[in-house]
Amino acid sequence: MGRVPSNISRALLQRQDENLFRSLPQNFKGIDFISNDYLGFSNLNLVNSQAKKIYLRETKKTGSGGSRLISGNSVFIEETEKKIAQFHKAESALIFNSGYDANLGLLSSIPQKNDLVISDELIHASIYDGIRLSYAKHYKFRHNDVKHLEELIIRHSENFENVYVVVESVYSMDGDEAPLKKIISLLHQFKNVFLIVDEAHAIGVFGSEGKGLCSEYDIEDKCFARIYTYGKAMGCHGTAIVGSQDLRNYLINFARSFIYTTALPNHSIANISAAYDLLKETKQQDLLNENIQYFLQASKNLSQFIKSKSAIQCMILKSNKKADHMEKVLASQFILCKAVKSPTVKEGSERIRFCLHAYNTKTEIDELINCLKENI
Repeated sequence: MGRVPSNISRALLQRQDENLFRSLPQNFKGIDFISNDYLGFSNLNLVNSQAKKIYLRETKKTGSGGSRLISGNSVFIEETEKKIAQFHKAESALIFNSGYDANLGLLSSIPQKNDLVISDELIHASIYDGIRLSYAKHYKFRHNDVKHLEELIIRHSENFENVYVVVESVYSMDGDEAPLKKIISLLHQFKNVFLIVDEAHAIGVFGSEGKGLCSEYDIEDKCFARIYTYGKAMGCHGTAIVGSQDLRNYLINFARSFIYTTALPNHSIANISAAYDLLKETKQQDLLNENIQYFLQASKNLSQFIKSKSAIQCMILKSNKKADHMEKVLASQFILCKAVKSPTVKEGSERIRFCLHAYNTKTEIDELINCLKENI
C-alpha cells in the first residue's frame, strides 16, 4: 500500500467524529421502504422477463465494444430512442448510461459563458455538478418559490444571451412537486428563457401510462429538455434526454459524458425498451397509487411528514441523531428505510425517507405507521 495524503485521513476521521461516515450496506432483508423500484419492475422480475423476448432478437454480445461514436452504436439503440421520443411526444431522445451522466453532460455543455442557469435550491447533486462544469453564471431560487424565480429572471435575463431554468418535477429528498404550470406561465413571457425538467422520480408514477408530470400537465412541448431516468420506477439502468433534434445533435457533438464513455450493451437497451412496454401493459402504476393513497390516509395524524403525492414520503426529525435512531428502531423491526442527514439536506431538516412500491402490502404499511407512532 502506498502512502495516503494527510488531508484524506483527516477528512475521513472528521466524518467518523461527526457520525457522518458512509459505508456500503449489504443486508436488505426486511420490508422494503428503501429502494426506488416504485413499480416493482425489478423486484418482481418483470423487466428481465420481458426484456429476454426483445434481447433474443438482437445480438447477444455482452458488451457494446466502444463509445457510440466509434463502435457502440446500433440500429437497435436508435430504434429504442425513437420509441422513447414517441412515448414522450418529443422529436428525439438520446440515451445516456445513467442519470448522473445525463445531467452532467447536459448542464456542462448547453449553458455557455454568456448564459445564466437558475435552479431550484433542492435540485439533485448531479445537476449541480453539471452546472459547475459549465462556464455559465448560476443562481438558485428558493424551493418552489415562483415569485423568487420571477425576481431573478427579471433582474438578470437581459444581461445574458440565454437563461436556463432547471427543476425536478418530483424532488428526490422531499417527494413534492415543482409548480410546473406556474413556471411555464412565467417563462412564456421571456423569449430567451428555457426550461429543463428532470423527471427521474415522476416517470412511471404520474401521468397516463406513467409518462410523468410534464405529460400530466400537458407541457411537454414547452420544455427545452426533459430527463427520464430508468433506475427508479422503470427498474433498469440508463437515462434518456428528450427534446428537439437539434438538442440531440448538440449533445452527440458536445456532451463529454456521452462522447467519452462506452455505450450501454444491448441487454441494457432491451431492458429499457421492455420497461416502456410494461408501462402500457401492467397495472403496477394503479397498485402504486393505491398504496400512496393508503399511506397518506394512515399517516395523516403524523404532522412531521412533508406533503407529497409521490412514492417518496419523508418524516422530518430535525437532527442527525434522531434520524439515525429512528432508522435503527425501524431496522430492529425489519423495516428498511433511510435516514437522510445534513449536510445532504439542510441542517434542521434531517429526515427519514420512505419509498412506497406497488408490491408493498397494506399490512406492511400499517406496520410502518404503527412503529412510527410508538417511537416518535
